[in-house]
Order: sequence, then C-alpha cells, then structure tokens
Amino acid sequence: MNDDLMRESLAELIGAFVLVFVGAAAVLVVEQFGVLVPALAHGLILCALIYTYGHISGGQFNPAVTLGLTIGGKQDPTKSAYFIVAQFIGGIIAAIALVGVFPPDNAGVAAFLGDSAYNYGQTKGFLTADSVWTAAVYEAILTFFLVSAVMQAAAFGRAGKFAGVAIGFTLAASILAGGPATGASLNPARTFGPALIAGDMSYVLPYLVGIFGGGIIGGLVHGRVLNSDE
Repeated sequence: MNDDLMRESLAELIGAFVLVFVGAAAVLVVEQFGVLVPALAHGLILCALIYTYGHISGGQFNPAVTLGLTIGGKQDPTKSAYFIVAQFIGGIIAAIALVGVFPPDNAGVAAFLGDSAYNYGQTKGFLTADSVWTAAVYEAILTFFLVSAVMQAAAFGRAGKFAGVAIGFTLAASILAGGPATGASLNPARTFGPALIAGDMSYVLPYLVGIFGGGIIGGLVHGRVLNSDE
C-alpha cells in the first residue's frame, strides 16, 4: 500500500467511525425522541464528513457506496477493496466505543432509557424479526436512492459544491421513510458493527445482501445507463 492509499483509507476509517458512532448513538435514544433524531443525526454528520474528508478520499464511508462507484466505473477496484475493509473496521470500533461510553449495565443509562430495551444502536425495525428478506428488499431500494445521489451529485459533479448537502439530505429522507420498518441502514458497516457488538447477527446476512445489492444496481444504472459523463 502506498502512502496516498494509506492516507485515503485512514480517512475512510475515521469517517465510517464517526458516522456509525453518531448514528448509533442517535438510534440508542430513538424510543425517547422518535425517528427524526437519527434521520437528522445521520444526514447532518454525513454532510459534514463529506466536506471534511471528501478532498482526501472522496468521502464515501459506506461499503455499498464504494462498491457502487466501482461497478459504475468511477473508482479503481483495488482502492475500493482497501476502503471497504477500512469502513468495516471503523464501524466495529465505533460500536465498541459507543458501548464503552454508554454501557448497558450503567444505572444512569438504564434510568434515562426507561423501559425501552438497550438497542446497541442497531439498524432494526418492525420488519426485521418476521420479514427479514422484505426488510432487505426495502434496504436495497433505499440504498439505490443513496448511491444514485452519490453517483450524480458527486461522482459526475452535477451538484457542484452542494454534493454533500444532496447526499446528506438523501440519507436523512431515507431514514425518515424506512427507519421504523428496517432501521434504514443503507450501509453495511453501519449494520455490521453494532450487530457484532450486540451479539445479534441473525439479520445481518439478508441486510448485507440487500444493501450491497442496492449499491450494485445504483452503480450499474448510473454508471452504465444514466452516465452523465457521456
């Protein structure tokens, strides 16, 4: 790995860490404040991260987005492989850090959460337990929306300096639409890290299939069919 790739991968790791930590922390209190809190938390922090790290790595922080860009011909596969590993590591570290800051056996945390179960910031909704593959399809559709925004607004440069805003708004809107149903992850690292630390991997494989599938479809549609470079 050369120095540039190491620097870019580190930026992706840090960005994924921040995104998962902030997003999972917001989901931890969703029973108290509703879906608007995680929607705004995810959307705003992603927007900020794109402007913070976008000049270094492109500001992806999401393995499905990275795969979509690769399938769409906008990024080298070797770089994408390093990015995806870094993003998953960032997500796992974020989940560990969140439990360290807000341990489930802490009296203050339990008192604040009240009767709601400690959820580890997982991306789960009312479809997850009994209709997990339906949840996966929903995740695929929402991820397609996100990758579409990334491809057109950022990769093809159609939104200019407002690309981060367009992408952040797309994520926030998708969480408002899908949060109660599936948790609206749209990000394999966001799903995997908290699920791993919670010890609940029962829904992870369908979610990964759906989210990566949505990213692949987004990359194909916008990279091969709606290619704005042509």
